[in-house]
Amino acid sequence: MEQTSNHVGQAMTKNQKWVLASTASGFSLENMDIMFLSFALAPIIASLHISSTAAGWIGSITNLGMLAGGVIFGLVGDRIGRVKTFTYTIFIFALATAAMFFAHSLPAIYICRFLAGIGAGGEYGVGIALIAENFEPHLIGRLTSVAAIGGQVGAIFAAIMAAYIIPNFGWNALFLLGIIPVILTFFIRRHVHESQEFIVAHKKTIANHQRISVSRLFATPRLALQTLGLMVMTIVQIAGYFGLMNWLPSIVQKQQGLSVSGSSIWMIATIIGMSIGMMVFGTVMDNWGPRWAFGIFLLGSATVMFTILMVQSSIALILAGALIGFFSNGMFGGYGAVISQLYPTAIRSTANSIIMNVGRAIGGFSSVVIGLLMDHYSLGVTMGFLSALYILSFIVMSSLPGMRKLANH
Repeated sequence: MEQTSNHVGQAMTKNQKWVLASTASGFSLENMDIMFLSFALAPIIASLHISSTAAGWIGSITNLGMLAGGVIFGLVGDRIGRVKTFTYTIFIFALATAAMFFAHSLPAIYICRFLAGIGAGGEYGVGIALIAENFEPHLIGRLTSVAAIGGQVGAIFAAIMAAYIIPNFGWNALFLLGIIPVILTFFIRRHVHESQEFIVAHKKTIANHQRISVSRLFATPRLALQTLGLMVMTIVQIAGYFGLMNWLPSIVQKQQGLSVSGSSIWMIATIIGMSIGMMVFGTVMDNWGPRWAFGIFLLGSATVMFTILMVQSSIALILAGALIGFFSNGMFGGYGAVISQLYPTAIRSTANSIIMNVGRAIGGFSSVVIGLLMDHYSLGVTMGFLSALYILSFIVMSSLPGMRKLANH
Protein backbone atom coordinates (compact mmCIF):
# COMPACT_ATOMS: atom_id res chain seq x y z
CA MET A 1 0.00 0.00 0.00
CA GLU A 2 1.30 3.46 -0.86
CA GLN A 3 2.34 5.46 2.16
CA THR A 4 1.09 8.88 3.09
CA SER A 5 1.57 11.14 6.10
CA ASN A 6 -0.51 11.10 9.27
CA HIS A 7 -2.48 14.14 8.13
CA VAL A 8 -4.99 14.11 5.31
CA GLY A 9 -3.90 16.26 2.40
CA GLN A 10 -0.16 16.27 3.24
CA ALA A 11 2.45 14.28 1.32
CA MET A 12 -0.08 12.47 -0.86
CA THR A 13 1.35 10.84 -3.94
CA LYS A 14 0.04 11.93 -7.33
CA ASN A 15 -1.90 8.67 -7.67
CA GLN A 16 -3.49 9.12 -4.23
CA LYS A 17 -4.67 12.60 -5.15
CA TRP A 18 -6.19 11.29 -8.39
CA VAL A 19 -7.86 8.38 -6.57
CA LEU A 20 -9.52 10.72 -4.07
CA ALA A 21 -10.50 13.30 -6.71
CA SER A 22 -11.87 10.60 -9.04
CA THR A 23 -13.97 8.81 -6.44
CA ALA A 24 -15.35 12.09 -5.02
CA SER A 25 -16.18 13.24 -8.57
CA GLY A 26 -17.74 9.89 -9.44
CA PHE A 27 -19.96 9.93 -6.33
CA SER A 28 -20.86 13.57 -7.06
CA LEU A 29 -21.99 12.76 -10.59
CA GLU A 30 -23.86 9.66 -9.38
CA ASN A 31 -25.77 11.71 -6.80
CA MET A 32 -26.43 14.37 -9.42
CA ASP A 33 -28.12 11.70 -11.53
CA ILE A 34 -30.27 10.50 -8.61
CA MET A 35 -31.31 14.07 -7.71
CA PHE A 36 -32.23 14.80 -11.34
CA LEU A 37 -34.99 12.22 -10.93
CA SER A 38 -36.22 13.83 -7.70
CA PHE A 39 -36.57 17.23 -9.37
CA ALA A 40 -38.03 15.82 -12.60
CA LEU A 41 -40.60 13.52 -10.98
CA ALA A 42 -43.46 16.05 -10.80
CA PRO A 43 -42.96 17.21 -14.43
CA ILE A 44 -42.77 13.57 -15.57
CA ILE A 45 -46.11 12.81 -13.88
CA ALA A 46 -47.68 15.87 -15.49
CA SER A 47 -46.31 15.35 -19.00
CA LEU A 48 -47.00 11.59 -19.22
CA HIS A 49 -50.27 11.69 -17.21
CA ILE A 50 -49.23 8.81 -15.00
CA SER A 51 -50.26 7.93 -11.43
CA SER A 52 -48.14 8.63 -8.36
CA THR A 53 -47.74 4.87 -7.90
CA ALA A 54 -46.35 4.43 -11.42
CA ALA A 55 -44.00 7.37 -10.81
CA GLY A 56 -42.92 5.91 -7.48
CA TRP A 57 -41.78 2.78 -9.28
CA ILE A 58 -39.25 4.84 -11.25
CA GLY A 59 -37.17 5.31 -8.12
CA SER A 60 -37.69 1.72 -6.97
CA ILE A 61 -36.57 0.35 -10.36
CA THR A 62 -33.46 2.54 -10.13
CA ASN A 63 -32.68 1.00 -6.72
CA LEU A 64 -33.19 -2.53 -8.08
CA GLY A 65 -30.79 -1.67 -10.91
CA MET A 66 -28.27 -0.56 -8.28
CA LEU A 67 -28.53 -3.94 -6.57
CA ALA A 68 -27.97 -5.75 -9.89
CA GLY A 69 -25.04 -3.45 -10.70
CA GLY A 70 -23.58 -3.96 -7.25
CA VAL A 71 -23.55 -7.74 -7.68
CA ILE A 72 -22.23 -7.67 -11.26
CA PHE A 73 -19.57 -4.98 -10.98
CA GLY A 74 -18.55 -5.83 -7.43
CA LEU A 75 -17.44 -9.22 -8.77
CA VAL A 76 -15.97 -7.68 -11.94
CA GLY A 77 -13.98 -5.18 -9.86
CA ASP A 78 -12.41 -8.00 -7.85
CA ARG A 79 -11.68 -10.03 -10.98
CA ILE A 80 -10.27 -7.52 -13.48
CA GLY A 81 -9.31 -4.52 -11.37
CA ARG A 82 -10.77 -1.41 -9.79
CA VAL A 83 -9.74 1.22 -12.32
CA LYS A 84 -11.16 -0.43 -15.46
CA THR A 85 -14.37 -1.38 -13.69
CA PHE A 86 -14.80 2.12 -12.22
CA THR A 87 -14.69 3.65 -15.71
CA TYR A 88 -17.13 1.06 -17.08
CA THR A 89 -19.70 1.83 -14.37
CA ILE A 90 -19.44 5.61 -14.89
CA PHE A 91 -19.79 5.14 -18.65
CA ILE A 92 -22.96 3.07 -18.24
CA PHE A 93 -24.77 5.40 -15.86
CA ALA A 94 -23.71 8.46 -17.88
CA LEU A 95 -25.12 7.10 -21.15
CA ALA A 96 -28.28 5.73 -19.50
CA THR A 97 -28.92 9.09 -17.82
CA ALA A 98 -28.41 11.04 -21.07
CA ALA A 99 -30.74 8.56 -22.84
CA MET A 100 -33.58 9.90 -20.66
CA PHE A 101 -33.64 12.84 -23.08
CA PHE A 102 -35.17 10.46 -25.64
CA ALA A 103 -37.52 8.70 -23.17
CA HIS A 104 -41.08 9.80 -23.89
CA SER A 105 -42.96 6.83 -22.45
CA LEU A 106 -43.07 5.11 -19.06
CA PRO A 107 -41.49 1.81 -20.27
CA ALA A 108 -38.59 3.74 -21.83
CA ILE A 109 -38.05 5.62 -18.55
CA TYR A 110 -38.09 2.35 -16.58
CA ILE A 111 -35.44 0.85 -18.88
CA CYS A 112 -33.18 3.92 -18.74
CA ARG A 113 -33.42 4.16 -14.95
CA PHE A 114 -32.69 0.45 -14.46
CA LEU A 115 -29.56 0.78 -16.63
CA ALA A 116 -28.52 3.97 -14.83
CA GLY A 117 -28.96 2.10 -11.54
CA ILE A 118 -26.71 -0.72 -12.75
CA GLY A 119 -23.91 1.75 -13.44
CA ALA A 120 -24.38 3.74 -10.23
CA GLY A 121 -24.66 0.61 -8.08
CA GLY A 122 -21.43 -0.82 -9.47
CA GLU A 123 -19.52 2.41 -8.95
CA TYR A 124 -19.80 2.60 -5.16
CA GLY A 125 -17.97 -0.58 -4.15
CA VAL A 126 -15.16 -0.13 -6.67
CA GLY A 127 -14.61 3.52 -5.66
CA ILE A 128 -14.48 2.68 -1.95
CA ALA A 129 -12.05 -0.19 -2.65
CA LEU A 130 -9.77 2.23 -4.53
CA ILE A 131 -9.59 4.51 -1.50
CA ALA A 132 -9.06 1.65 0.97
CA GLU A 133 -6.17 0.23 -1.04
CA ASN A 134 -4.35 3.50 -1.64
CA PHE A 135 -4.35 4.98 1.87
CA GLU A 136 -3.40 3.85 5.35
CA PRO A 137 -6.20 2.39 7.52
CA HIS A 138 -6.16 5.28 10.02
CA LEU A 139 -7.15 7.72 7.25
CA ILE A 140 -9.90 5.71 5.55
CA GLY A 141 -12.79 7.00 7.70
CA ARG A 142 -12.08 10.63 6.83
CA LEU A 143 -11.27 9.96 3.18
CA THR A 144 -14.38 7.88 2.47
CA SER A 145 -16.32 10.73 4.10
CA VAL A 146 -14.61 13.23 1.77
CA ALA A 147 -15.71 11.09 -1.19
CA ALA A 148 -19.25 10.94 0.23
CA ILE A 149 -19.31 14.74 0.54
CA GLY A 150 -18.65 14.77 -3.21
CA GLY A 151 -22.12 13.28 -3.55
CA GLN A 152 -23.63 16.25 -1.72
CA VAL A 153 -21.88 18.66 -4.12
CA GLY A 154 -23.60 16.78 -6.95
CA ALA A 155 -26.97 17.25 -5.23
CA ILE A 156 -26.49 21.02 -5.00
CA PHE A 157 -25.41 21.17 -8.66
CA ALA A 158 -28.53 19.18 -9.62
CA ALA A 159 -30.77 21.62 -7.69
CA ILE A 160 -29.26 24.63 -9.45
CA MET A 161 -29.45 23.06 -12.90
CA ALA A 162 -33.00 21.77 -12.39
CA ALA A 163 -34.23 25.22 -11.31
CA TYR A 164 -33.00 26.69 -14.61
CA ILE A 165 -33.38 23.89 -17.17
CA ILE A 166 -36.78 22.34 -16.36
CA PRO A 167 -38.83 25.60 -16.62
CA ASN A 168 -37.02 26.68 -19.79
CA PHE A 169 -36.29 23.47 -21.68
CA GLY A 170 -38.34 20.69 -20.04
CA TRP A 171 -37.43 17.75 -17.84
CA ASN A 172 -35.94 15.67 -20.69
CA ALA A 173 -33.24 18.28 -21.31
CA LEU A 174 -32.07 18.10 -17.69
CA PHE A 175 -30.89 14.52 -18.16
CA LEU A 176 -28.62 15.48 -21.07
CA LEU A 177 -26.19 16.74 -18.42
CA GLY A 178 -25.72 13.07 -17.55
CA ILE A 179 -23.19 12.83 -20.38
CA ILE A 180 -20.69 14.90 -18.32
CA PRO A 181 -19.27 11.86 -16.42
CA VAL A 182 -17.95 10.37 -19.70
CA ILE A 183 -15.24 13.04 -19.59
CA LEU A 184 -14.22 11.79 -16.13
CA THR A 185 -13.51 8.30 -17.44
CA PHE A 186 -10.78 9.68 -19.73
CA PHE A 187 -8.91 11.27 -16.81
CA ILE A 188 -9.30 8.18 -14.61
CA ARG A 189 -7.82 5.87 -17.26
CA ARG A 190 -4.96 8.31 -17.83
CA HIS A 191 -4.01 9.11 -14.22
CA VAL A 192 -5.31 6.46 -11.77
CA HIS A 193 -3.42 3.19 -11.34
CA GLU A 194 -4.12 -0.05 -9.51
CA SER A 195 -2.65 -0.23 -6.01
CA GLN A 196 0.15 -2.65 -5.22
CA GLU A 197 -2.11 -4.18 -2.57
CA PHE A 198 -4.69 -5.20 -5.20
CA ILE A 199 -2.05 -6.46 -7.67
CA VAL A 200 -0.48 -8.72 -5.03
CA ALA A 201 -3.87 -10.00 -3.80
CA HIS A 202 -5.06 -10.61 -7.37
CA LYS A 203 -1.96 -12.65 -8.25
CA LYS A 204 -2.37 -14.69 -5.06
CA THR A 205 -6.03 -15.38 -5.88
CA ILE A 206 -5.09 -16.66 -9.35
CA ALA A 207 -2.16 -18.72 -8.06
CA ASN A 208 -4.33 -20.40 -5.40
CA HIS A 209 -7.24 -20.92 -7.85
CA GLN A 210 -9.60 -19.07 -5.50
CA ARG A 211 -13.05 -18.16 -6.79
CA ILE A 212 -14.37 -14.61 -6.52
CA SER A 213 -18.02 -15.16 -5.63
CA VAL A 214 -20.82 -13.77 -3.48
CA SER A 215 -20.76 -16.97 -1.40
CA ARG A 216 -17.45 -15.88 0.14
CA LEU A 217 -19.36 -13.21 2.08
CA PHE A 218 -21.19 -16.06 3.84
CA ALA A 219 -18.37 -18.64 3.97
CA THR A 220 -18.64 -19.23 7.76
CA PRO A 221 -21.49 -18.67 10.25
CA ARG A 222 -19.52 -15.81 11.83
CA LEU A 223 -18.90 -14.17 8.45
CA ALA A 224 -22.54 -14.66 7.40
CA LEU A 225 -23.70 -13.00 10.64
CA GLN A 226 -21.33 -10.09 10.01
CA THR A 227 -22.52 -9.65 6.40
CA LEU A 228 -26.20 -9.81 7.35
CA GLY A 229 -25.64 -7.42 10.26
CA LEU A 230 -23.96 -4.86 8.01
CA MET A 231 -26.81 -5.24 5.51
CA VAL A 232 -29.31 -4.39 8.27
CA MET A 233 -27.25 -1.30 9.12
CA THR A 234 -27.14 -0.10 5.50
CA ILE A 235 -30.89 -0.76 5.09
CA VAL A 236 -31.53 1.50 8.08
CA GLN A 237 -29.09 4.10 6.73
CA ILE A 238 -30.80 4.31 3.33
CA ALA A 239 -34.30 4.02 4.83
CA GLY A 240 -33.63 7.01 7.06
CA TYR A 241 -32.10 9.06 4.26
CA PHE A 242 -34.77 8.40 1.62
CA GLY A 243 -37.61 8.63 4.11
CA LEU A 244 -36.47 11.94 5.56
CA MET A 245 -35.37 13.62 2.33
CA ASN A 246 -38.59 12.70 0.53
CA TRP A 247 -40.98 13.51 3.36
CA LEU A 248 -39.41 15.94 5.83
CA PRO A 249 -40.50 19.26 4.22
CA SER A 250 -44.03 18.06 3.45
CA ILE A 251 -44.37 16.40 6.89
CA VAL A 252 -43.79 19.66 8.71
CA GLN A 253 -45.82 21.78 6.27
CA LYS A 254 -48.76 19.42 6.61
CA GLN A 255 -48.64 18.74 10.35
CA GLN A 256 -47.45 22.12 11.65
CA GLY A 257 -49.08 24.35 9.04
CA LEU A 258 -45.77 25.94 8.10
CA SER A 259 -44.39 26.84 4.72
CA VAL A 260 -40.74 26.74 3.73
CA SER A 261 -39.85 29.78 1.65
CA GLY A 262 -37.58 28.40 -1.02
CA SER A 263 -37.24 24.63 -0.66
CA SER A 264 -33.78 24.92 -2.20
CA ILE A 265 -32.62 26.87 0.90
CA TRP A 266 -33.92 24.06 3.12
CA MET A 267 -32.19 21.45 0.96
CA ILE A 268 -28.83 23.27 0.89
CA ALA A 269 -28.94 23.76 4.68
CA THR A 270 -29.63 20.04 5.13
CA ILE A 271 -26.80 19.10 2.75
CA ILE A 272 -24.40 21.37 4.66
CA GLY A 273 -25.47 19.62 7.86
CA MET A 274 -24.83 16.24 6.21
CA SER A 275 -21.39 17.28 4.96
CA ILE A 276 -20.28 18.56 8.37
CA GLY A 277 -21.62 15.35 9.90
CA MET A 278 -19.60 13.24 7.46
CA MET A 279 -16.35 14.99 8.34
CA VAL A 280 -17.01 14.77 12.09
CA PHE A 281 -17.96 11.08 11.78
CA GLY A 282 -14.81 10.28 9.77
CA THR A 283 -12.60 12.05 12.30
CA VAL A 284 -14.24 10.28 15.27
CA MET A 285 -13.94 6.93 13.51
CA ASP A 286 -10.26 7.35 12.65
CA ASN A 287 -9.39 8.49 16.18
CA TRP A 288 -11.66 6.37 18.40
CA GLY A 289 -12.86 3.54 16.19
CA PRO A 290 -16.12 2.67 14.40
CA ARG A 291 -18.05 1.54 17.48
CA TRP A 292 -17.76 4.99 19.07
CA ALA A 293 -18.50 6.78 15.79
CA PHE A 294 -21.54 4.68 14.86
CA GLY A 295 -22.73 4.58 18.48
CA ILE A 296 -22.76 8.38 18.80
CA PHE A 297 -24.37 8.97 15.41
CA LEU A 298 -26.98 6.19 15.59
CA LEU A 299 -28.19 7.21 19.04
CA GLY A 300 -27.99 10.86 17.95
CA SER A 301 -30.17 10.06 14.91
CA ALA A 302 -32.71 8.23 17.10
CA THR A 303 -32.95 11.31 19.34
CA VAL A 304 -32.99 14.22 16.86
CA MET A 305 -35.93 12.73 14.93
CA PHE A 306 -38.21 14.23 17.56
CA THR A 307 -36.93 17.81 17.08
CA ILE A 308 -39.40 18.02 14.18
CA LEU A 309 -42.26 17.82 16.68
CA MET A 310 -41.03 21.06 18.31
CA VAL A 311 -40.57 23.10 15.12
CA GLN A 312 -42.58 26.35 15.19
CA SER A 313 -41.03 28.43 12.37
CA SER A 314 -39.40 28.10 8.94
CA ILE A 315 -35.97 28.98 10.38
CA ALA A 316 -36.40 26.29 13.04
CA LEU A 317 -37.32 23.82 10.30
CA ILE A 318 -34.15 24.63 8.35
CA LEU A 319 -32.02 24.21 11.51
CA ALA A 320 -33.80 20.95 12.38
CA GLY A 321 -33.19 19.66 8.85
CA ALA A 322 -29.48 20.48 9.15
CA LEU A 323 -29.28 18.76 12.56
CA ILE A 324 -31.08 15.63 11.35
CA GLY A 325 -28.89 15.60 8.22
CA PHE A 326 -25.77 15.88 10.41
CA PHE A 327 -26.56 12.71 12.34
CA SER A 328 -28.59 10.58 9.91
CA ASN A 329 -26.37 10.96 6.84
CA GLY A 330 -23.08 11.75 8.56
CA MET A 331 -22.52 8.00 8.81
CA PHE A 332 -22.70 7.30 5.08
CA GLY A 333 -18.96 7.26 4.35
CA GLY A 334 -18.31 5.05 7.38
CA TYR A 335 -19.91 1.90 5.96
CA GLY A 336 -17.42 1.67 3.11
CA ALA A 337 -14.53 2.27 5.52
CA VAL A 338 -15.69 -0.49 7.88
CA ILE A 339 -16.51 -3.01 5.14
CA SER A 340 -13.13 -2.39 3.50
CA GLN A 341 -11.34 -3.28 6.73
CA LEU A 342 -13.50 -6.30 7.62
CA TYR A 343 -13.20 -8.13 4.27
CA PRO A 344 -10.01 -9.21 2.49
CA THR A 345 -8.68 -7.35 -0.57
CA ALA A 346 -9.70 -10.20 -2.91
CA ILE A 347 -13.45 -9.64 -2.25
CA ARG A 348 -13.44 -6.01 -1.04
CA SER A 349 -15.21 -4.60 -4.10
CA THR A 350 -17.85 -7.36 -3.97
CA ALA A 351 -18.47 -6.87 -0.24
CA ASN A 352 -18.86 -3.09 -0.51
CA SER A 353 -21.09 -3.22 -3.58
CA ILE A 354 -23.45 -5.94 -2.41
CA ILE A 355 -23.85 -4.84 1.22
CA MET A 356 -24.50 -1.19 0.33
CA ASN A 357 -26.80 -1.94 -2.60
CA VAL A 358 -28.92 -4.40 -0.62
CA GLY A 359 -29.40 -1.43 1.70
CA ARG A 360 -30.38 0.76 -1.24
CA ALA A 361 -32.77 -1.77 -2.75
CA ILE A 362 -34.64 -2.52 0.50
CA GLY A 363 -34.15 0.77 2.36
CA GLY A 364 -35.33 2.73 -0.66
CA PHE A 365 -38.88 1.53 -0.01
CA SER A 366 -38.98 3.48 3.27
CA SER A 367 -40.66 6.46 1.61
CA VAL A 368 -43.62 4.18 0.82
CA VAL A 369 -43.77 2.92 4.43
CA ILE A 370 -43.56 6.46 5.83
CA GLY A 371 -46.32 7.53 3.44
CA LEU A 372 -48.54 4.77 4.82
CA LEU A 373 -47.73 5.74 8.41
CA MET A 374 -48.51 9.38 7.63
CA ASP A 375 -51.90 8.38 6.24
CA HIS A 376 -52.94 6.40 9.32
CA TYR A 377 -50.98 7.66 12.33
CA SER A 378 -49.61 10.83 13.92
CA LEU A 379 -46.32 12.56 13.17
CA GLY A 380 -44.99 11.32 16.51
CA VAL A 381 -45.60 7.69 15.49
CA THR A 382 -43.81 8.27 12.17
CA MET A 383 -40.76 9.80 13.87
CA GLY A 384 -40.90 7.02 16.47
CA PHE A 385 -40.69 4.44 13.67
CA LEU A 386 -37.54 6.08 12.26
CA SER A 387 -36.06 6.40 15.75
CA ALA A 388 -36.70 2.69 16.39
CA LEU A 389 -34.86 1.81 13.16
CA TYR A 390 -31.74 3.66 14.34
CA ILE A 391 -31.89 1.94 17.74
CA LEU A 392 -32.17 -1.42 15.95
CA SER A 393 -29.08 -0.54 13.90
CA PHE A 394 -27.24 0.44 17.12
CA ILE A 395 -28.06 -2.94 18.71
CA VAL A 396 -26.90 -4.81 15.60
CA MET A 397 -23.70 -2.74 15.38
CA SER A 398 -22.90 -3.38 19.05
CA SER A 399 -23.26 -7.13 18.57
CA LEU A 400 -20.93 -7.47 15.57
CA PRO A 401 -17.60 -9.07 16.59
CA GLY A 402 -15.82 -7.39 13.67
CA MET A 403 -16.66 -3.94 15.06
CA ARG A 404 -15.09 -4.84 18.41
CA LYS A 405 -12.03 -6.13 16.59
CA LEU A 406 -11.59 -2.88 14.64
CA ALA A 407 -12.04 -0.84 17.82
CA ASN A 408 -9.09 -2.63 19.37
CA HIS A 409 -6.67 -1.70 16.57
